[in-house]
Amino acid sequence: MTAPIGVSLKRKEDRRFLTGHGCYLDDLRLPGLLHAAIVRSPHAHARVERVDAAAAREMPGVVAVLTIDDLPECEGAVPPLVAAPALRAYRHGALAGASVRHAGEAVAVVVADDPYRAADGVEAVAVAYTVLPAAASVAAALAPNGPRVFADWPDNVVGPASGQVGDLERGFAEANVVIEGRFAYPRVGGMPIEPRGVLALPAAPDGTFTVWTSTQVPFAVRASVAAVLGKAEERVRVLAPDVGGGFGIKGHAYPEDVLIPAVARRLGRPVKWVETRREHFLAAAPDRDQEHVARLGVREDGTITALETAFTRDHGAYPTLGDVIALNTINHLPGPYRILHYRGVATNVVTHKTFTGAYRGAGRPEAAFVLDRLLDRAARRLGIDPAELRLRNLIRPGEMPYRTGLTYRDDAPIVYDPADYAAAFEQVLTRLGWDEWRTEQKRRRGGARPIGLGVSAYVEGTGIGPFEGADVRVDPSGAVYVLIGVSSQGQAHETTLAQICAAELGVDVERVVVRGGDTTLLPYGMGTIASRVAAVAGPAVARTSREVARKARLVAAELLECAPEDVVLEGGRAHVVGVRERGADLGRLARASLRSRALAREGGPGLHACAFFHPATVTWAFGAQACALEVDTDTGAVRLLRYAAVHDCGRPINPTVVEGQLHGGIVQGIGSALSEELIFDDGGQLLTGTLMEYGLPRADDVPPLDVVSLDHPSMLNELGIKGVGESGIISPAAVIAGAVEDALADGGVDITRVPLTPARVWEALRAVTGPASGSGAGRRP
Repeated sequence: MTAPIGVSLKRKEDRRFLTGHGCYLDDLRLPGLLHAAIVRSPHAHARVERVDAAAAREMPGVVAVLTIDDLPECEGAVPPLVAAPALRAYRHGALAGASVRHAGEAVAVVVADDPYRAADGVEAVAVAYTVLPAAASVAAALAPNGPRVFADWPDNVVGPASGQVGDLERGFAEANVVIEGRFAYPRVGGMPIEPRGVLALPAAPDGTFTVWTSTQVPFAVRASVAAVLGKAEERVRVLAPDVGGGFGIKGHAYPEDVLIPAVARRLGRPVKWVETRREHFLAAAPDRDQEHVARLGVREDGTITALETAFTRDHGAYPTLGDVIALNTINHLPGPYRILHYRGVATNVVTHKTFTGAYRGAGRPEAAFVLDRLLDRAARRLGIDPAELRLRNLIRPGEMPYRTGLTYRDDAPIVYDPADYAAAFEQVLTRLGWDEWRTEQKRRRGGARPIGLGVSAYVEGTGIGPFEGADVRVDPSGAVYVLIGVSSQGQAHETTLAQICAAELGVDVERVVVRGGDTTLLPYGMGTIASRVAAVAGPAVARTSREVARKARLVAAELLECAPEDVVLEGGRAHVVGVRERGADLGRLARASLRSRALAREGGPGLHACAFFHPATVTWAFGAQACALEVDTDTGAVRLLRYAAVHDCGRPINPTVVEGQLHGGIVQGIGSALSEELIFDDGGQLLTGTLMEYGLPRADDVPPLDVVSLDHPSMLNELGIKGVGESGIISPAAVIAGAVEDALADGGVDITRVPLTPARVWEALRAVTGPASGSGAGRRP
């Protein structure tokens, strides 16, 4: 069956995974393979006085113990994801030198003939530290004379980020009511089911230095490895095998990505390192960790007049992503609303904690949480239903495309793609049964399990550039190969991109083979981050396939003795329009293309093309989510009763895949809302460092999810695609926080942060009812 875009086909890759034929990093074996384990600092801030590896070197199977003195090329070897000239410069070593800046930072590496001996060797390495005071919070980092993360900086401020539109003073002067609040979104981790890993082969049979790594950005890793090893990038090959989840956490080069290749080069043998779950908690980059002071101005009728936030972002020890996350928060905080006067100012701060990266959502969940907390409070103050307040301020179709007046981080003006936000918002309310739940809420008021409703609407800039490419070729067997510069971590690229190609070439999707995650397949690629593959690589595949289809028509015209415009491609064949029996299959055309005079005039043989798509800027998606929940006032436990979501992904390639992406994002957002938080003590020690303390969402935390995809085509690419990968996670914390506050509004409970664990909800109740809380608290009128 030819698979047009928009059909819910089963994922092609799932058969491989379900039958145990996936190949992940730790499945790889090479002759002479050595295994690495890393000695990590137990301290958040310390001087490294001495590393004594004598005992470890004498252990059976241990081949080497290496420090920065043995691998000087690893000093300052980890680059930032993006260059940010306005921010302070820093150096991030793959191994610590004279000092460590966070618990879990690598100090030495032990290499042995099996992973267990390497781990035993780590235990035998004795490191002498002089423990120094740590700044384990933004408050401590910004305190006068507080411990500095970088001794050559005057303080712990990386630099600012800001955005502004309109006249803020005028906007607040026009307000009848001003709502103010302090809000916090904690540090959380992506927790992919497969931790990170690296395997380096110093001399592959083709002469290249080859690295396999569990990453979302093979080309960024290649650039980092080549720089550290002093090699041309063309002499370094990086492959991402099957990857068991990324969620942004694997979206930049890590110390281990360059450390293990440096070790392999020094020893002249292949070396593998596989991260343990405990290491993942300590050394993989988390995200969020923002604290906001915000205010919102509204008129008596609910019209928003002004919005302002000033916030901090805790980067941990190294500002790997620069100002990217802060700018995402600033640019997304106005949401889908008509806000003429706005200012967002961020202070980026380093602390003695694990350095942060980008976790699914990347600055947007924080924006939704802050804005929706303010909107809910404004609605309560004005006596307007929170859903109605939002409806009154949503941008209308007649205002589209809508210019916010802000500039995105790619330096392009922000212009929202045409869509009907109000209709979509009303749809989510209907699917939830908003009015019916309001009736039930009144019925249960005063009981021990009050009901609350929450709602949130968001926009998301998706499909950021600068480019992605595709190489498409038809094999003489009739199979079609699509080579791409991005890698997959579960997004169904082998299915969705095959559908795009199949639609252009008129072939069965099963005849299309999509390959990625290998820097030798295409000369350039950016990576699977920022909800961008469908919206950037998708158009590249379409354009390239379209060019191959054009060439196929030229060759078919020669064989069938007709005009190229009379050739129809369908069912894996070319035939003359109106005469199906007069045709040839694609395999025959591929063979004939090698001697085609028409293609000779085109410049080369073969049914083959390579093209790149450069989006002008991001394309803007929209969504809304709503929930009904109950709160047990005796225990503080929150139970979700119903959850609904709508999302405009533009033209969906595969609706089932879209639905799966939304489900996954919503569930991760529920985790952030109810249970997940990376907690550090004042000394920078991680207190929630195992899955016993870090509360990932469970199946019984998640109600049935009613998810609907909307189709308002993007105006920035010919397929009309908008991104969806991160959308689901944006609103759950805002929705659930609003619903909990709504359930407890009679008691005056204010929700200012997540996660809303039973203990935190119970303490919030206790704070407004006094020590004699418990069951009586929930029965307040």
